[in-house]
Amino acid sequence: MLAAYARNVNPDDRFSALSVGEIDPPETPPEWTRLRLAAAAVNHHDLWSLSGVGLRQEQCPMILGTDAVGLTDDGEEVVVHSVIADPSIEDETLDPKRSLLSELYPGTLAESVAVPARNLLPKPAGWSAAEAACLPTAYLTAWRMLTTRGRLPKDGAVLVQGTGGGVASAAIVLARALGARVYAAGRAPERRARAADLGAEAVEPGERLPERVDVVVDSVGEPVVEHSIKSLKPGGRLVTCGVTGGHAARVDLRHVFFKQLEIVGSTMGTRDELAGLIAFCEELDVRPVIDSTHALTDAEAALRRLDSGEAFGKVVLTVS
Repeated sequence: MLAAYARNVNPDDRFSALSVGEIDPPETPPEWTRLRLAAAAVNHHDLWSLSGVGLRQEQCPMILGTDAVGLTDDGEEVVVHSVIADPSIEDETLDPKRSLLSELYPGTLAESVAVPARNLLPKPAGWSAAEAACLPTAYLTAWRMLTTRGRLPKDGAVLVQGTGGGVASAAIVLARALGARVYAAGRAPERRARAADLGAEAVEPGERLPERVDVVVDSVGEPVVEHSIKSLKPGGRLVTCGVTGGHAARVDLRHVFFKQLEIVGSTMGTRDELAGLIAFCEELDVRPVIDSTHALTDAEAALRRLDSGEAFGKVVLTVS
């Protein structure tokens, strides 16, 4: 079958580790279901895997990908929840042995994908496969950050650090749909303009906001931590899910204890949260922002588009 996979890992030249071509279909574990891929989104997780972050040489070849929409044997279109964990744990993201597809088990960037049967949810009615494929990673991550972890109040205010990445664009779209006032900070004027088109008030990095916010959604890390903390109202929450700008941040704890702030980590989301996100998007007709679509055969071009930092929204692969 056709797949995009890590042939090996290379922290110095990640694309030298990538192969796009034929590979034998992996075995399907007991109680798992095999799907025919319709669409899959790519994520920074795929780039990190190629670089050897979370993926070891001895695990290769490893099919990349965490997001997918596929077709069951009876033709049902389903969304894949990519967190593999103990189903008896209420919040499977807290399972210390959890993993994502493409870490311990083959991922989704392939014509055929195997997943646990409980990890399948119906595709939103009336959506394209490409739209639905955006939900399981970036949109689920943003949803959990805003709701479960951020506890965004009704009529609240949100600062999104970054203006074009998958999680950042998802957070803008979802926070607006939740009724929040949204500010988006980004370096590039054209990306700030795109954020404004989504309903955010775009600001320059470090710029003082018109108001202090209830929640900051951050996937950047070190360069924006000071701005994030100063932008929070008393009792507010800085929710972080990534450190694309660096992890060694210095925090002025005086702001934290005096304003009684929370600094909260967040990773992916649960199956039930994904079900809630799908229902929310269906009810309000909230659609993901797609930067570009590519054929599975052009997976390298899709990953290079993501790696360029120029994409606004999700980069998606499709199988006709």
